[in-house]
Amino acid sequence: MDTQENTAPDALRRLARTHLPPELADRWTGLLRPAAHLVAAGPGDPVVGRLGGLPRLPEDIEWPVWEGYGPLSFVAVVDCAALPVDDLDIPLRPEGSLAFFYLEDEECEAVVDTCDPDTWAGARLLHLPPGADGFPERPAPEGLTPYPAVPLTVRVAPSPPDSESTVLSREFGLGALSVMERYGHPVRDDAFMEALWDHRSGAAHQIGGHAQCVQGAVEITVAKAVLGDGVDWEDPRVEEESARWVLLAQFDSDEDTGMMWADAGVLYWLIRPEDLAAGRFDRAMFTWQCG
Repeated sequence: MDTQENTAPDALRRLARTHLPPELADRWTGLLRPAAHLVAAGPGDPVVGRLGGLPRLPEDIEWPVWEGYGPLSFVAVVDCAALPVDDLDIPLRPEGSLAFFYLEDEECEAVVDTCDPDTWAGARLLHLPPGADGFPERPAPEGLTPYPAVPLTVRVAPSPPDSESTVLSREFGLGALSVMERYGHPVRDDAFMEALWDHRSGAAHQIGGHAQCVQGAVEITVAKAVLGDGVDWEDPRVEEESARWVLLAQFDSDEDTGMMWADAGVLYWLIRPEDLAAGRFDRAMFTWQCG
């Protein structure tokens, strides 16, 4: 799972300068955001969390279950106090741990639909109190096989805006262009997009930064879910609402753990900055995408 991504700002700046006119390259580089990239810990690396294994939960916290479908799989835990939160641009406080759960259903009988509140129980984010490492491991519910445990360390590095990002669209006015003009714009050019793809390798697990989307902007999906069925996807309020959300965490499909979210998908948790600053993790929203 270890990523070989060259995420230094100078590398991304050189990449932009290679493929974009200087003025556009500077504007694009200005959109870079710091992210805590989570990678498999090697010998001597500080451990900030773990993929898979068994969670350590206080006695008063139940293993998350989607009634009618079963217990959720434990995806990951991250120690907020071990993260370099001061290097991020989201107001994550260095308190407690975040534990992520998701119902993996290979038969696709239980699918989490961000726009359907009746399915939201299929993904859970728990904020555990400080000292979670001292809690006993919670045995997996009957019938649930835990993923292999992979300790994680962190590398803080810039994250580029995704090609479908609303931030990218707003900065370069892509929404006002025709479809042909939009995809012909230098920041959406195939050669530039392929260069960015080649720049990354390995599973994209991260805290903060720009979401690395498989399809459209995840902020749009969350905004539409929040606004409800009465608001059309093309309603300007959807894009306005999308600007209020930031990525909290994403967890990629990962060969090292056997995590495969449908067709090489990614799990995303987003939150409004004011809720994050106040520790209101119950207001985070989940969405996912696959190829």
